[in-house]
Amino acid sequence: MSRPPTIALDAMGGDHGARVVIPAARAFLSKVQNINLVLVGQREVIEPMLAAEPRVDEDARIRIYHASQTVGMDELPSKALRGKKDSSMRVAIDLVKEGAADACVSAGNTGALMATARFVLKTLPNVDRPAIISAMPSARGGTHMLDLGANVDCSAEHLFQFAVMGSELVKAVEGVARPRVGLLNIGQEEIKGNDQVRRAHDLISGSDLNYVGYVEGDDIFMGDVDVVVADGFVGNVALKSSEGVAKLVAHMLGKHFRKNLWSRLSALLALPTLRAFKEEADPRRYNGASLLGLRGIVVKSHGGADATAFENAIHIARHEIEAKVISRIEHEVAAHLDTAPMRASA
Repeated sequence: MSRPPTIALDAMGGDHGARVVIPAARAFLSKVQNINLVLVGQREVIEPMLAAEPRVDEDARIRIYHASQTVGMDELPSKALRGKKDSSMRVAIDLVKEGAADACVSAGNTGALMATARFVLKTLPNVDRPAIISAMPSARGGTHMLDLGANVDCSAEHLFQFAVMGSELVKAVEGVARPRVGLLNIGQEEIKGNDQVRRAHDLISGSDLNYVGYVEGDDIFMGDVDVVVADGFVGNVALKSSEGVAKLVAHMLGKHFRKNLWSRLSALLALPTLRAFKEEADPRRYNGASLLGLRGIVVKSHGGADATAFENAIHIARHEIEAKVISRIEHEVAAHLDTAPMRASA
């Protein structure tokens, strides 16, 4: 009898470690019946926290896998890779490699997670570099964007691979039959962009992807595209800029609604709308970025995530397991390389 799908959680990673991971795990299991979880980390830390508030139904599907070390949020990826072979992060990824888990979720150091996952799991055939992809809020629900920081310098071929992988992920997880793919550029005109972007444009145009051409930064949020492709430098800047704008909007609304008695009264009248806006734009709903292109599912949670946000990252891992994302991406990348224009050297 085969085991149920299992997700390994790095219980010591992130700013809050097990204090966030354990309640997130229990909340997840209270909603999902066919998944087991493994809490990877220091047993002496995890066991008392589970015992302090026992929940028979959820805890029956949680087991602890001891790992003696932790990776610091500011630790060099090379140091973590070489010197932390028994870290909660490394052991969780090892469980995926060994087939004891079907996915790994960690809020730990992004650089160390990417370096370790790439070293342990390796990339899929025909994938030169893994990329970080996440959903971002848009006028029509959400736009998936990659790369969000894994690869600062990318060739046109890398961007083409990102386009294929991102399209297949959205197709598999979101159920979009023909995801619209856009290439982030400084303008929509054919003459805009550097050589790398223009060459990527030619490669993607020559494929059978549903390519809508160049898109600009504002297109990420207006919902006219399902996948936005960029190199990691540009993608990460766009991500952090959007997070900054969201904080600015919240700050300005709060400031003006507190300005005087009349503004406070108007805030009370607008409270239902403000609550709906806050819920729809809540960054916790979009927490969880996938490391796409590896021979295993790895999801990165924001380091400062609370239990609600971390739970969302676990759900992303579940969706990718159920959608068989790894095998689908492997098949699609190979198929597109067969039909795409000749690749230059990566």
